[in-house]
Amino acid sequence: MNHPFKISVITVVFQANAFIERTLLSINKQENRKEIQLVIVDGGSTDETVDKARLFMNENDIMISEPDEGIYDAMNKGLKLSMGEYVIFINAGDELYDCTTLSRMLLSSEDADVYYGETAVVDDDGLIKGSRRLTPPRKLTWRSLQYGMCVSHQSILAKRDLCPQFNLKYKISSDIDWTIRLLKNCGNAFYYPGYVSKFLEGGVSSKRRMKGLSERWEILNEHFGTSMNIINHCWIIVRFITHLNTKKQWS
Repeated sequence: MNHPFKISVITVVFQANAFIERTLLSINKQENRKEIQLVIVDGGSTDETVDKARLFMNENDIMISEPDEGIYDAMNKGLKLSMGEYVIFINAGDELYDCTTLSRMLLSSEDADVYYGETAVVDDDGLIKGSRRLTPPRKLTWRSLQYGMCVSHQSILAKRDLCPQFNLKYKISSDIDWTIRLLKNCGNAFYYPGYVSKFLEGGVSSKRRMKGLSERWEILNEHFGTSMNIINHCWIIVRFITHLNTKKQWS
């Protein structure tokens, strides 16, 4: 298949007036910007999000603004509009790590199906607070996700033809299911030794947290089986308690 762009960066936004500029600036300053198609999917914002977004668009970029059924429905729309050989999701509030990120990823290995790397966590002011607690393994397969989301979708650059649609059955944890199915499709995933993205840390209500955990349980049951999922979650609990104890010791 012929691809008019090397990469499509998909940005899902809604009422993101406070964060959209820094997100799109991180995309526009990429040194290979001429090879990048920006795809903005807005959920029908009524603030200044859409007007600000237009300021960062090139001639061949695409933006739609219409109601959707949530973030994963919007991400599916972005996939359908994308024309790049590779795609990456950098949603409102998130950023590409620096101006060389995408070009260096592509140069790090020849023709990988998936490139992936580390994720930095930032606050509302864009200041880095540290690395994401779960770090990606050097050899990533779909089985790597049996213990949780070890790689953020913001730090995955994948061949578009291999990307599945997000399952809209899941409202909070569909990215785990999507990543597992993507990795099942791919022949090789290459670890990029560096940060790929900055992830905006946000608060999650207890109801949404419990819903997300319930969805994750169902997803991992589907892919790994109930018995293995129970065993894996015992390990996840032990690991989490160890993490909390370590934080107490250093506080």
